[in-house]
Amino acid sequence: MENQQTGKISIDEMDPTFLFIWKGTRPKDKNPAEYKSHDYLEVAYVFSGEGKYRIEDRIYTVQEGDLVIINPGVRHQALCCPEVEMPSTEFFVGFSDIRITGCPDNFLPLPGGQHVLHTSGELRQRLLKICSAMEAENAVRRQGRYFMLKAYLVQMLLLIIREQCEPMERPTGCAFESANKKYVVEQVVNYIEDHYSEKISLDQIAENMYLSPFYISRIFKSETGNAPIRHLINIRLEKARELLENGYQGSIQEVAARVGYDDAYHFSKLFKKRYGITPSQARRSG
Repeated sequence: MENQQTGKISIDEMDPTFLFIWKGTRPKDKNPAEYKSHDYLEVAYVFSGEGKYRIEDRIYTVQEGDLVIINPGVRHQALCCPEVEMPSTEFFVGFSDIRITGCPDNFLPLPGGQHVLHTSGELRQRLLKICSAMEAENAVRRQGRYFMLKAYLVQMLLLIIREQCEPMERPTGCAFESANKKYVVEQVVNYIEDHYSEKISLDQIAENMYLSPFYISRIFKSETGNAPIRHLINIRLEKARELLENGYQGSIQEVAARVGYDDAYHFSKLFKKRYGITPSQARRSG
């Protein structure tokens, strides 16, 4: 495998042998499995609730949307969690026969040698749909069931690998990288301009662009010097100041709401920190 810090993972073979799926809810009052390892790959997607895993003598807490990657030979055990309100419901897929450059056979790498991948936004929704589709396909047992399950598995694996990679550059020379970054920044700026009055987050921006939040944040900051959320705050405050200076007669609470803030006190603090005056003073000066 190429250095993960370069954002590249090379796939030698993506023709997995599908072995099994299983979905279940962990009991709260007992450890449901022994501490063990196996010779195949296993991926668990947490549908709902919370749980804990002991993996190579480290304890991991998992919750809805998390992926647990168990590579061959890795010792693991699901642990009881009597303290949680809702035990985890998990969807397991077992498989073998994948090869990634620089890794042992049947090994799926994660950043920093971790075993749990936290997902959000578009990735979480797509994984949920794939797992649900696999569950439904397995239940009806129609002709070609094995190949449908295998096709869904390939999609899942590619999504996991892509999440760790930056979009691939087109073979048009170094100019494309700069153009691609500028396009990402332009799309983020346009999205914020169109939605600043709504409750938006970096995950929502990333989901809208089909890119990872980490990638968007890094590119935006490298090109503009600001994080996307800082740019959102600046746009909101600029719009609020325009309202106030142009004679808008609504209350400060209404001004805050019109630029995306529920909390007028928090809005006023941000406004004063940015402009050195309160929203009320900005109205009078206008």
